[in-house]
Amino acid sequence: MPVPKGSTLDPARTRAAIIQAVTPVLYERGLDGVGVAELCAATGVSKETLYRHFGSKEGLIEAVLRERSERVTRWLRAAAEAAGPDPADQLAAVFDALASWHAEPGFRGCAIVNAATQHHGDPEMGVAASHLDRRLALLTEIAIRAGAADPETLARQWLILVSGCTTVADQHPGTPHAARLARQAALTLLQAARVPSAP
Repeated sequence: MPVPKGSTLDPARTRAAIIQAVTPVLYERGLDGVGVAELCAATGVSKETLYRHFGSKEGLIEAVLRERSERVTRWLRAAAEAAGPDPADQLAAVFDALASWHAEPGFRGCAIVNAATQHHGDPEMGVAASHLDRRLALLTEIAIRAGAADPETLARQWLILVSGCTTVADQHPGTPHAARLARQAALTLLQAARVPSAP
């Protein structure tokens, strides 16, 4: 991304542009499937520029994963909020959003979980834990609004369904519509977990 003559360098903008350019490459090829030279070619920046902004390839990977986690969290939260005030509709909307993502041609599972599985150490494991915590927070909010007797446990059950259906959608083509099946299970858990109304 050469800077036109007379333009002012904007470090934050350059950093964001690098992250945006390398994100699809790392998602498609994996963390170890592409080297620094190829990442620089994809972004149009020199190694010096990449290292100045991220310190190392590992620093770039961490920045990419953190940005993706924030973006995906906003996307799922927006899907839940757009469904209206009913907690069951919000929960269903989370799984409907996942189903749409799973159907995309370039879908390869959760990039953040994939990275943690591939390297199984920090910073990838730490980013994955934070990512799942963000999802758990959203699900816990829905469980509380639904009046669940034990919202924390219910939210963790839903988290397993959210993560599990994404893995199955990626790794097991013999199970179509994984998100739809998980949606049904999540709504069944919700119905069973609600505090009975007083007579």
